[in-house]
Amino acid sequence: MKKWVIWLSVALFIVIASGCGNDEASGGAKDDKPAKIVLDYAYYSPTSVVLKKFGWAEEAFKEDGIDIEFVLSQGSNKALEFLNSSSVDFGSTAGAAALIAKANGAPIESVYIYSKPEWTALLTTGDAPLSTVEDLRGKKVAAAIGTDPHIFLLRSLSEAGLKASDVEIVNLQHADGGSALTTGQVDAWAGLDPHMAKLELEADTKFLYRNPEFNTYGTLNVRNEFAEKYPDQVKKVIEAYEKARQWVLDNPEEAAKILAEEAQITEQVAEKEMERNDFSNPIPGEDQKTALTAAGEVLQKEGIIKSDNLEELVDGLINPAFSEEVIK
Repeated sequence: MKKWVIWLSVALFIVIASGCGNDEASGGAKDDKPAKIVLDYAYYSPTSVVLKKFGWAEEAFKEDGIDIEFVLSQGSNKALEFLNSSSVDFGSTAGAAALIAKANGAPIESVYIYSKPEWTALLTTGDAPLSTVEDLRGKKVAAAIGTDPHIFLLRSLSEAGLKASDVEIVNLQHADGGSALTTGQVDAWAGLDPHMAKLELEADTKFLYRNPEFNTYGTLNVRNEFAEKYPDQVKKVIEAYEKARQWVLDNPEEAAKILAEEAQITEQVAEKEMERNDFSNPIPGEDQKTALTAAGEVLQKEGIIKSDNLEELVDGLINPAFSEEVIK
């Protein structure tokens, strides 16, 4: 009886071991693709809104049996929170916001450019006695900390010979910052489209300072772990984004209508936002590195980025490899 028990145990061990070996030999058949991919969408990224609207990501992954989920990001700071907590696999941010996160240890890389926008500027009320950035000394300025508008504010102050400590920065999410400006709670606001376009067209506001070159690019970021584990899926997501980008280029008026519908803004506001976006160059590269290095120098000066090797930090963030394979 004991011999049978021993032989049975040995046989079971061989079967179990063989089964484990087969799973590993199949390239981790259970691990070579995720069960679900979570993408964010954002009203400051019209391409992502179009992608969600038409279901092209779901269509691309249907045959693979991979589910797609979309999560709304209200700003770069929220998208980065989602990435850091693994709540999303891909997040839409401004390039400089991603750089700050990378400097703070966020395991992300920028793999795609969804647009080159002029999506932020400094606004004040139409009757405000402010005409230059220098006039902001001692004033209250609303900005969402860690986003491109906040970084735009810091660069504008630096250019004018001021520091962040020379103003009172009121940390408010983008829409709330616009409301604070129009209700007199702050003197100025570092705005973001489409909220900025809405106030430009519908409220008594004026631009205090604009500088398109201070706007860093709109980047699609992926978690490092996801990129390392699922490179084919990263490329397929970029392919879906490319389909949306090309559609936006071919159908700007329809794209504005979709943005208006999804963001619950007027078509005029959506059109204004679309006018301020350049969708022509989706592959991250030297232009983005140049823009990020310029922004990073100001962020170093303000003590927001502690890294001494800015070039290494930027190089670690910008990864064109996936887009270069997809976009010919």
